[in-house]
This record gives sequence, C-alpha cells and structure tokens, in this order.
Amino acid sequence: MDLLRSLPLGLYLEQPITWLHRLDPRVKLAWLMTFLVTPLLSNLTWRLGIVALLVLLTGLAQIPWRALRQQVGWILVFCVLILAITAAMPDGLAVRYQPRLPTNELQVPQAVSAAAAETRREWYDPFGWLKASQTPSLKPSTVVEDKPYRYVLLQKGPVTITRQSLRLGVQLCTGYFTLIYSTTLFLLTTAPEEITAALDTVFQPLKRWKIPVIEVSLTLTLSLRFIPLVLEEVQNLVRSVQTRAINWKKLGVRGAAQLWLTVADRLLENLFLRAEQIAGAMASRGFASPNTHQVKWQQLRMRSRDWVALSFLSVVLGLRVLAAFELF
Repeated sequence: MDLLRSLPLGLYLEQPITWLHRLDPRVKLAWLMTFLVTPLLSNLTWRLGIVALLVLLTGLAQIPWRALRQQVGWILVFCVLILAITAAMPDGLAVRYQPRLPTNELQVPQAVSAAAAETRREWYDPFGWLKASQTPSLKPSTVVEDKPYRYVLLQKGPVTITRQSLRLGVQLCTGYFTLIYSTTLFLLTTAPEEITAALDTVFQPLKRWKIPVIEVSLTLTLSLRFIPLVLEEVQNLVRSVQTRAINWKKLGVRGAAQLWLTVADRLLENLFLRAEQIAGAMASRGFASPNTHQVKWQQLRMRSRDWVALSFLSVVLGLRVLAAFELF
C-alpha cells in the first residue's frame, strides 16, 4: 500500500513534463473555472462536449496512463453508479396531484372563462384583424415516422427507465465527472507553488478591502505541502500495525477500538510535531510575516503558448454564450 501514489490529493506529476505543465498557472486556472462554471444551467450537448474536451486535452498532453489509472478508475466507477441509480429512480413526471377544489366547482369557472376568452380582444387589436392575419395555415403532415415514440425505455420488474430519468442521470454523471476530473488534471499538471502564485496574482485587487491575500496564499501553500506529510504519517502507522501481527479476534471490538484510538492519538502527535518543525524552520530563516518576508517561488510570465490557450478559451466562452441563447 502506498498512499502517496494511490490517492489523488495533492498529486503532482513531475515527470514527464508535458505542454500542460509549461502553461502559465493563471491560464490553467481560467480554464479550470471555465470547466466548472459553464456546465451550470447548460443542456446535455454542452455537458457531453466538455467531457469530450477534457478527454481530448488529456490525450494531446500525452499524460502517461500510470498516472491516471488509479484516479480515472475511481471516477468512472463513481459516475457509472450515479448514472445507474438516477436512471432507475422515478423521474417525478408521473406524480398525480390532487386538485385544490372539487371537480364540480371547477366546471362552471372553466366554461365561463372559455366563453370570455372567445369574446375578449386584446387592447392593441380590438377587432381581431391582426390575430387573423398572423394565424398560420395548418397543413397535414406527410412525414411518417419509422419508429414510434417511447417514453419508457426499459421496464423490468421494479426497475423503470424513462427518457427523463436517463437524461437526469447523464446530466449528473457528466457534471460530477467534469468537477472531479478537471480538478484532478489541474493538480496533476500544476505545482503547489504555481497554484498559490496564480491565486496571489488573481486576488491582488482584494487588498483594497483589507483582505489578507498574502496570508491566504501562504496558508494554501503550507496546506498543499502538508498533505503528503499527513499521508506519509498515516501510511507509516498502518504499516507499523500490520508488522506486529495483531490477532484481531482475540482483541474483540473493544480492544480494536482502543488500539485504533491509540493509533489516532499517535497520528495527531506526529502531525503536531511536523507542524512545529516547519514553524521552527521558517523562524530560523528569519520569517517574520508574509508582508515583510515574501518568497517568490515562481516568476509568472505570459508566453506565446499562453496567449494561444487564452484565444481558444475565448472561443469556448463564445460558444457557451451562443448555446445560452440557443443560436446553434
């Protein structure tokens, strides 16, 4: 068991260096926000297009399968389960609502409203000429469908899959896949220092409202660097328990609970010790505060490839605007 390679938290692929690694982190952050925001209130075609674009970017970057096998496997299993559960659940369209008023009381108002609708004219067309001129001529349709329309796609026992439930399942499946996979791809090709440098640059306008942007960036950097330390401590403690060949049947439930509480207490002690060591190392290097002792890990500069990526991003955003107005 190697938690540092099996979990996607804070994972960064150092080798090989692809063209996604060389992009400016601010550009990659803009692409990430596009992947996360544009699927909101979008149709199914756009969601499937975003998924296809993510897969295409991964293929063009030539990221090795060994780095994606564990993460992509869990993501696919999770999305397939969501699709199956949502498609098999009721879609809610066949729910019968009880009328607020009795049936006999609804007949008279409906008749009166129908008669009033026939005699009432609009204020801009009191004689009904405009409405008559705009009424389209109805022609009988000559198109004969080969296959009849079926709303219920599958019905076997208690499982019923309809068009609406399948559409909802695909929407949820693609939404979760985009959320998890785009974030994983961003962390896979962006170093923690680059992420904090990009966020520090993007959040600079917030200093006008006295928001501690530098402190937040420093905290994010330390937290991203601390995640592998936490995984390493958990891995070492689990291996120490496995090497002692403990007979869990003799311990029972109470003994096993006490043992794991001891392991958790030891884990907290080790993590606090690591945090104290990091603080001591920062203090020994003369670190007083983020405002007076800033460390520039990355010098961000826009290159030609970054401008090309931004141009493609503008095209994607333009297509999203056209899709919002249903222009294509």
